[in-house]
Amino acid sequence: MSAAGPERGSRWLGGYVGVYLVFLYLPIVLIPLFSFNDSIQIAFPIKGFTLSWYRSLLDNEALHGAVGTSLIVGLSAAALATFLGVTIAYMEITDRGRVAAAISVLARLPILIPGVIIGIALLILVNLAGLGPSRAAMILGHTLVALPTTVVVMRSRFSVLPRSLGEAAMDLGAHEWTTFHRVMLPLSAPAIASAFMLSFLTSFDEFVVAFFLAGTEPTLPVFIWSQLRFPKALPGVMALGTVILAVSVVLATAAELFRRRGLGGKVAMPASAVGPLSTT
Repeated sequence: MSAAGPERGSRWLGGYVGVYLVFLYLPIVLIPLFSFNDSIQIAFPIKGFTLSWYRSLLDNEALHGAVGTSLIVGLSAAALATFLGVTIAYMEITDRGRVAAAISVLARLPILIPGVIIGIALLILVNLAGLGPSRAAMILGHTLVALPTTVVVMRSRFSVLPRSLGEAAMDLGAHEWTTFHRVMLPLSAPAIASAFMLSFLTSFDEFVVAFFLAGTEPTLPVFIWSQLRFPKALPGVMALGTVILAVSVVLATAAELFRRRGLGGKVAMPASAVGPLSTT
């Protein structure tokens, strides 16, 4: 009788997890399914197979503009967030002071604040700064949103690097900056790539902040939201959602592979560090 209780509990837990996964992922599976449906009605039964909704994406100029804006904003915000994340994480790990710890906490804080609050606050800030809703404002806003991801990824990488590597480089005559960019950065390259890709995905998929800061240049999520008001545009939205889903899965998988590569394996002195380290 004593063994029956845990077994029954395991079955109930497994059933609950199965129902939860179906509830979570079934709507995502339906998006690609209806993107091939030869009907504007998002309902069963499916009338037939068609690729016309995907072909219609090639002729949509407004969509092309939104994709271009998302790419510019996403790449710019990812580059800024990665640069700041590397700097903040390295400062926290090497300094270990109260100021560095406080800056790291503040950098990770946006992940806990509701997006609506961040969007309103940023809108007020960019208006006071004279930028107004614009592409530059979105880049700054998305940098803030993506920064926690880069800080967490880089902090986990720098924390597993032996401090003796930096100390050995300094013993050989290297300055602190030389140690950072010729030893620590090469050893952290996979994590940097992972942080960049994850922050790009965060920016590319961000809706709330972009909604407040977009102005006349909407990003792709804002464009999709505007199309949901028109029933005839829903199949095209399904096709676009399928493309975005596929690209996101590929980038997220690549980012995870880079992250694991950075965390695993042996730590060895990079080739760029071989030679006279005393040069600045």
